[in-house]
Amino acid sequence: MKFTLSWLKEHLDTTASVDEITYALTDLGLEVEGVEDRGARLAEFTLGFVKSAEKHPDADRLRVCQVETDEGVQQIICGAPNAREGITVVIAKPGVYVPGIDRTIGVGKIRGIESFGMMASERELELSEEHDGIIELPSGAVGDRFVDWLAENDPAKVDPVIEIAITPNRPDALGVRGIARDLAARGLGTLRPREVPAVEGQFPCPISVTIDDDTLDACPVFYGRLIKGVKNGPSPAWLQDKLRAIGLRPISFLVDVTNYFTYDRNRPLHVFDADKISGGTLRIHRAKGGETLVALDEKEYTLEPEMIAISDAEGVESLGGIMGGAASGCSEETVNVFLEAAYFDPIRTAYTGRALKINSDARYRFERGIDPEWTPYGIEHATQMILDHAGGEASDVVVAGKIPDTARAYKLDAARVQSLVGMTIPESDQRQTLTALGFRLEGNMAHVPSWRPDVQGEADLVEEVARIASLTQLEGRPLPRLSQGVPRPILSPMQRRIGAARRTCAALGFNECISYSFIDQASAALFGGGTDDTRLENPISSDMSHMRPALLPGLLQAAARNQARGFADMALFEVGPAFHGGEPGEQHMLVSGLIVGRTGPKDVHGASRPVDVFDVKADAEAVLAAMGAPAKVQIMRGAADWWHPGRHGKICLGPKKVLGVYGELHPRVLAAMDVKGPAMAFTLWPGEVPLPRKSGATRAALQISDLQAVERDFAFVVDADVEALTLVNAAKGADKALIEEVRVFDEFIGGSLGEGKKSLAITVRLQPSDKTLKDADIEAVGAKVIEKVTKATGGVLRG
Repeated sequence: MKFTLSWLKEHLDTTASVDEITYALTDLGLEVEGVEDRGARLAEFTLGFVKSAEKHPDADRLRVCQVETDEGVQQIICGAPNAREGITVVIAKPGVYVPGIDRTIGVGKIRGIESFGMMASERELELSEEHDGIIELPSGAVGDRFVDWLAENDPAKVDPVIEIAITPNRPDALGVRGIARDLAARGLGTLRPREVPAVEGQFPCPISVTIDDDTLDACPVFYGRLIKGVKNGPSPAWLQDKLRAIGLRPISFLVDVTNYFTYDRNRPLHVFDADKISGGTLRIHRAKGGETLVALDEKEYTLEPEMIAISDAEGVESLGGIMGGAASGCSEETVNVFLEAAYFDPIRTAYTGRALKINSDARYRFERGIDPEWTPYGIEHATQMILDHAGGEASDVVVAGKIPDTARAYKLDAARVQSLVGMTIPESDQRQTLTALGFRLEGNMAHVPSWRPDVQGEADLVEEVARIASLTQLEGRPLPRLSQGVPRPILSPMQRRIGAARRTCAALGFNECISYSFIDQASAALFGGGTDDTRLENPISSDMSHMRPALLPGLLQAAARNQARGFADMALFEVGPAFHGGEPGEQHMLVSGLIVGRTGPKDVHGASRPVDVFDVKADAEAVLAAMGAPAKVQIMRGAADWWHPGRHGKICLGPKKVLGVYGELHPRVLAAMDVKGPAMAFTLWPGEVPLPRKSGATRAALQISDLQAVERDFAFVVDADVEALTLVNAAKGADKALIEEVRVFDEFIGGSLGEGKKSLAITVRLQPSDKTLKDADIEAVGAKVIEKVTKATGGVLRG
């Protein structure tokens, strides 16, 4: 939104400087994007006096002028028809940049005679489109700056142009009047009255207007009147200066009037050439689709159904709230004009503009919301301006529909300013602010003005009061301490575990997947689901018919898609819920990981190998440790049938407390999911990890023994079907206080052991805590280990 300082002062009686105004605008929420000093580009132009003007010896249209300047008499050649002796002109000396022709003046020869500068026209200085002659000034001293002369004699031409950014919730600030109202409420001046009396019609309007019943929601009201006998042509200089200053090109007076009120009052208008309206009637209706219109931008548009059109007897003449048609547009030959002021629905206008890709000032304002109650006043203001400058005679006003009711009121609670924004503002000041902004106060109710569609509640009243008072006055104040000591943690234990699991998986090299909670019935059945209890009544597609019973189906589907695209080696994980029933609460949080392919790329040293069960076991144990699981757990068999029966393990705290499962997935499952193995996975239940016994924020003291640990090796000959885990658990139970770790380091089958036998070798680590172990102590523990293992496995110590 652009406007000049003098334009603002037509609405605001103020002595504030440009800096004060721009600071206040930004503080009010109307952020200033820039201030254009139009006089800066004219700073180097000076005044001169033509002492003589002789005909050029070799050109009939050129004059050789002797011009008195601040640097003495200079010879300047000029081709303007009004270049003559005795006039005061504007001089561009050599080295001066002329914006209208985008050129820097130099010393040159024209038909063999030197010229030391130029005498400028208004178009060359971008003051107007006038270029039939050079500028003639009625007064002025030689050598004075032209910009100073303009500031004193014609200040509108060098007025600063202020550009502000308008947020979508402030359509009232799309008019200079709305901006002035905000500044007046801030205290930078007084809002000037700018109302005009209604123009009395001299005859009935011969053009009728109707709005279809199904269109009243999109165009609730339409005002129009005929003005006959007008004389269209160039606009007055003051109007052209205003429009040109904000970047608009003056077209003709009738068109310029509509542009003026668009920016002055945020009131888009439209003018039809009344003689080009067929049938003497205008109908506002919804388009059927397929109608065409050549608009004022000279482009043809095909209307879609539901777009709002204004048609005469021959077809569409205008797009409601968007743009008029070229066929009924006004020209310099227009004698009779039909003036329109209507209100169009913002949403319908936005849909139409976007569909047709038309950007116009009218659309920009209608889709944000204009003041519907100013519609009848807008047509009176525009009528009076046309009568004053173009003459003519106005008819009665024709009205179709009625002004929509925007009346609403909210309670003004003076204490809410303190509670919402932390500012202390007396109630009298609050009421004064709202009154200055156009609100009507009745008791403690504030009635919202029709030009403020953004005010929709009591909190918006507080915002208005606060921004007028200036939010820069807010003072930082520490909040009162509500409790002593360290505040309670915000995250629950489960949330902290989930975060730790995610970070650990990522650190181990896994990539996180986020998949739908819905899968197909076949995949769900592979993992114990797919029943009617978890079937969706209205699935998105057949591939999303059931709630997932586990996270592994989604990870396997992702792996299959990656393998199909040439990515064979991957590590994926997901954290999320799985469902074992369809009722509330029949779900559980899982952490699942999947490793497919090899440990790394092919290597000349043979480091790459297929992933195995021990890789995924290490990852599962690392994630459990991050979630706070105890270090001492049991590894057991007997997991679900989608795990390989001999290559998996359940991580347990006793036979009934399962923390997770790891291992190789069953080949049947991989074939069904179209995944090429080997594929190792783990699934962990964060909710099964026991909470620490102490809920304090501090960690327990680190327990480190300063006594030497001792390791002893044992080899036992056992039956081939004896599991190593049974042997390890038996050895650990020999002395739970002294034995820190038992691990298998060798397995031997065959040789002298005989059929059905194998040898398992273990290392037992003894860690004393109170005294150094002696040989007798070590031998006693060793004897217990042999006894426990022999009893549990039936094996014997290998000789």
